[in-house]
Amino acid sequence: MKKTDINSTEIARLAGVSRSTVSRVINNYANVPPETRDKVLKVIEEHNYFPNASAQVLAGKRSRTIGLFMIEQGRVSGDILTNMLIVSVIEHASEYGYYVLTHILRDAKDAELVKGVREIFYQRRIDGGIFIGADNPEPFIEELIAEGFAIGVVDQELPEHPEPNRIVLNFNNDSGMKQAVAYLAGLGHTNIGIINGDMKRLSGVTKFEGFKMAMRMCGLQANPRWVLDGDFNEAGGYEAIQTLLDRREDLPTAIVAANDSVAFGAIRALKERGLRVPDDISIIGFDDHALSEKHHPALTTIRVDLGDMLKRMTAYLITKIEQKSPGAKEITLDCSLVVRDSCRRV
Repeated sequence: MKKTDINSTEIARLAGVSRSTVSRVINNYANVPPETRDKVLKVIEEHNYFPNASAQVLAGKRSRTIGLFMIEQGRVSGDILTNMLIVSVIEHASEYGYYVLTHILRDAKDAELVKGVREIFYQRRIDGGIFIGADNPEPFIEELIAEGFAIGVVDQELPEHPEPNRIVLNFNNDSGMKQAVAYLAGLGHTNIGIINGDMKRLSGVTKFEGFKMAMRMCGLQANPRWVLDGDFNEAGGYEAIQTLLDRREDLPTAIVAANDSVAFGAIRALKERGLRVPDDISIIGFDDHALSEKHHPALTTIRVDLGDMLKRMTAYLITKIEQKSPGAKEITLDCSLVVRDSCRRV
């Protein structure tokens, strides 16, 4: 039946009951006689009636919606990793009967944009939120946590005195970088460079620190000329290689990229300048997202189970929303080396 603009008062009149009885039926209270419940439900079904969501929120009920906020200045639609993260949250939230409101925040320093995100929380349009791509720390996220909202953040440090409504998820970047550098050193590489990620984000810093530590453990020195600025996207890898080649200096024999998207950009730039991977330079990534094994050459990388990452984050967030579980939650994901075709022995 076509939806009508009927309200609970009209439902009560048609069913011959009070408005409070309609409310008790809708909220599945036990103290409603079965025949009365059936009568009210029949009218509700006939008129395709759904309670007003705003009114339910004002009455203290959950919206059964979580927010997913991507802090990203670049183009999101063309990035397969970002799209996979979004779909993963939606998929796992649906398993719990939750909807997902998604939003891209282009600049976390823009007061008007941040105000819009804050309003989503304060208007109770969502019960909690997940943030991806935030700086470490991000002041407005800290304010939301201080206000008591259930918040999950990917790639941030857990503060010394964590709030019970905070969830953080990180990668074991030290282990990943040790595996990457040790693998390259085992292939005979001593001249190893790195394309860093966004150094305002925790993983940008921890991956670089892990790289330097891994180089020392292998008895190697990190040449500052081969430490390249980048970002966690393909454009960052492409531009970093262009900058390196424009110097017309000696090149490293291998490069560790901050993630697979960065590695793809680096490989594209090398090919455009007539250099072959891995014949001229070996490249190793970090993430192992969907295109890595299909890339040419197939990318050697450090695997992180991103699907499991978002599944766990979504599950923990919804558990906090529904059960007010005590204590902050910290999730650290391990990683493993995946050997393919983008590195060679020297």
